[in-house]
Amino acid sequence: MTQTDFQKLVADLTGRIAGRPLDQDLDAWLNREYPPDGEAFQALRRACEAGVRDGWMCAREHGGIRYGRVVKPGPETHGFSVDVVHMTDCAGPHHSHPNGEIDMIMPIAPEATFDGRGAGWLVYPPQSAHPPTVRGGDAYVLYLLPEGEITFTR
Repeated sequence: MTQTDFQKLVADLTGRIAGRPLDQDLDAWLNREYPPDGEAFQALRRACEAGVRDGWMCAREHGGIRYGRVVKPGPETHGFSVDVVHMTDCAGPHHSHPNGEIDMIMPIAPEATFDGRGAGWLVYPPQSAHPPTVRGGDAYVLYLLPEGEITFTR
């Protein structure tokens, strides 16, 4: 799995969601169309695991959180950036999402949750904010950010 292969895999997903409002309907649609036990979700998960193993994903670390922007926003991913984090029983820095945020939650520990959700998808609407929090063990979380927009709280 290369970064280019990963970008193509993500582009299949972003092509289906581009232009859709980031809301509860999209949250439900993603969880129905890309369930955690489905092939597309599992392919993305395997790609993340390979990227971490190979060192080009989650290559940075701060405060016990491994993270990194894997894909910058652009036409190849329909305007979405892609970040991936590896967190274990912690809260990350508080931030807001001017254009919203789509999270793909991939527990490593069976009971791990991200912002109270287990494996699957969580969609935050535009202008939402949170301290991203993993409880119950460790998890990978893939973030899709429209236009790469994120604002960290000081």
